[in-house]
Amino acid sequence: MAKKPEEIKPGLPAWQGTFGDLMNLLLCFFVLLFSMATMDAQKFEEVAASFSSAFGIFQGGEAALGQGALVGDGISQLNQLSNYIISMGVSQSGSQDEDITDSEGENASESGGAGINTEGDTSGIMQGTGGEGNGSEGDATGTGSEGDSTEMSTESDATQQGANSEETQEAAEAEQLKASETLAAEVNEALDTLDVAKQVDVNFTSQFVQLTLQGAILFDTGNAVLKPGADSILNKVGSVLERYAGGTIEIEGHTDNVPMHRSSGKITNNDELSDARALSVFYYFIENTNLDPSKLKHSGRGEYEPVADNSTPEGRARNRRVEIRIYNPLSPMY
Repeated sequence: MAKKPEEIKPGLPAWQGTFGDLMNLLLCFFVLLFSMATMDAQKFEEVAASFSSAFGIFQGGEAALGQGALVGDGISQLNQLSNYIISMGVSQSGSQDEDITDSEGENASESGGAGINTEGDTSGIMQGTGGEGNGSEGDATGTGSEGDSTEMSTESDATQQGANSEETQEAAEAEQLKASETLAAEVNEALDTLDVAKQVDVNFTSQFVQLTLQGAILFDTGNAVLKPGADSILNKVGSVLERYAGGTIEIEGHTDNVPMHRSSGKITNNDELSDARALSVFYYFIENTNLDPSKLKHSGRGEYEPVADNSTPEGRARNRRVEIRIYNPLSPMY
């Protein structure tokens, strides 16, 4: 009598379920390990670029990956791919010779010297600054630490240059300020000799010495025509300005913030009034002094640069003024 065939149970065998569970657990375990791992992004990019160049994705010729790292001539260097990886400090061979080479390269990088690569036929010396290697054959690069050291050195140099630039600028400003201070003392002495020091305020910056004449001394309210008696002050101020005729002299008119109420006439607002007053002083100096017109500038600033509070009569009186700036020889505006 024939043996009855064993009936095949539906579904997968039990051992396959256990095996599948084990594989899932292993997969989860390695995913967890990978998520906890850290990756050196810079070295990964260098390795990726080395692979791309070695397989001829880029055109032939040397291409710099960073400070102290070079890639050779495309696909022709495929047989030297391991050498590229070793030169970037990512070799995993662990041989004694490579350990010694890496140690020497790192020490040379820290001391600013040259890293020596003895692997294969690409032996040579590579300067820590990323210069061209002087090997017997091919191109050689230092270890990855050389690039990091050079980058830090570059940042340090940039910081030092910035500090030196700031110090140079501060020294130049101090020199300009000293020149303006000397010039202001000379102007004050000259005005005092001419007996107009009380009618002219003198101050200075690193760029210029400023003479301020109150508007009430030179003009009537809302008018840009020099009033009688203004010529005596302008003559004395002009004689002082003639001593510095070689540089730029700037005349600025200023007003308060009270609107012009005269609907008729040539001047309708404070901008026009300030400009017209500066122009009146400019024309007076041209006609009555030896100042060079090409060295004189004039402008009106209206009510936009007050020196006092416009809410009081005294403040508005101070804001109605004419400023004359004498630029010192060290100023770019001279």
